[in-house]
Amino acid sequence: MPLDHALAELQDVTKVYQTGEVKVEALRGINLILKRQEFSFIVGPSGSGKTTLLNLLGCIDVPTSGKFTVLEREISTLTDNQLADFRNKHIGYIFQNYNLMAVLSAYENVEYPLLLQKIPKRERHDRVTEILDSVGLFKRKHHRPAQLSGGEQQRVAVARALVKRPELILADEPTANLDSKTGSEIIDLMLEMQSRYKTSFIFSTHDTEVMQHANKIITIKDGKIENVAQKERAST
Repeated sequence: MPLDHALAELQDVTKVYQTGEVKVEALRGINLILKRQEFSFIVGPSGSGKTTLLNLLGCIDVPTSGKFTVLEREISTLTDNQLADFRNKHIGYIFQNYNLMAVLSAYENVEYPLLLQKIPKRERHDRVTEILDSVGLFKRKHHRPAQLSGGEQQRVAVARALVKRPELILADEPTANLDSKTGSEIIDLMLEMQSRYKTSFIFSTHDTEVMQHANKIITIKDGKIENVAQKERAST
């Protein structure tokens, strides 16, 4: 897809959650355009709506009203099965708790998304081997998560997200459980992977050090976008 096509566009988007008679307006009138191949960050206090916005951008949830497109697909027009297929093909996820399967090796954890896509065995092997080598874990491929450090586990999570070759990766506080040195190494790794695979990243974070790498910082408060700061970052 050409770079001049938006990664995602939200027009007057709202998200309302209802429990019984209680309604919570998590997002209110969100208007936002995200470009491709950027590091974009969503920041804001707890309860601001940033997790809801991240979930919408990751197509984990859908808006209550408004127009929302990702990779030129209007998400509200997709059935549940189409939405699941869209996520599986186009979006990767990285979480602060890694979300690795404890009984699987690093290799098997990275391979798992390709099994869901029914990728042939030889291609799976080539892609998993390539990405594990790229994140510096080829020699640790037979180790299970409990045998890896926190930083190594997050490298496996990065590899698992990238192995599908998605256009977009969502990262929810990816450095929260890491020390500052390891967290910086993980961000450097993501920058390298972004350059190599031309992937777009959207983060939620409280880490001011991580924010230094942003192309765009979206500040959200009380369900509304308070500020969008755009800056040019040198290509890696």
